[in-house]
Amino acid sequence: MSSIELTTSQKDILRELINLYGQSERAVKGEDIADGVNRNPGTIRNQMQSLKALQLVEGVPGPKGGYKPTANAYEALGVQDLDEPANVPLFHNGEHVDANVQEIDLTSVHHPDLCRAEIRLHGSIKRFHDGDDVTIGPTPRSKLQIEGTVDGKDETDNVLIVSTSTMEAPVSEPDH
Repeated sequence: MSSIELTTSQKDILRELINLYGQSERAVKGEDIADGVNRNPGTIRNQMQSLKALQLVEGVPGPKGGYKPTANAYEALGVQDLDEPANVPLFHNGEHVDANVQEIDLTSVHHPDLCRAEIRLHGSIKRFHDGDDVTIGPTPRSKLQIEGTVDGKDETDNVLIVSTSTMEAPVSEPDH
């Protein structure tokens, strides 16, 4: 499928749909999406019409109906739809977060005094704020664990920007 240009609003709505669908694995009501993105349910219904036309969502009729993301939706947002993704834990100020780390990019390894990581999550990043402590990992294969402080976030792409304080590998599973 060719690349689809989505508006910021469409990306936010689609990402919220994917996150909610990933939690429940059944059709998601427009009102639930509206709550998650702080928009009016009518706006969600209107946006869903255009997302349906782009074949990114499908409508499910009936009392248990709502919306489901299509495989194209995951592709449009660059999200991998894995049946059984490996769990990469995330801790926010010492508390386990119900989100899964999807991708870790080390963006400034060439800098002598600073190392930043971009952490893409499957789950909400709304509760994270600059200065919050985070621990990512250990990752399943290399057992990499990163500790640091939130420096910023990109809510459109669901990315936390973290100033790393330590990176270790291999580490054992945390006792949190």
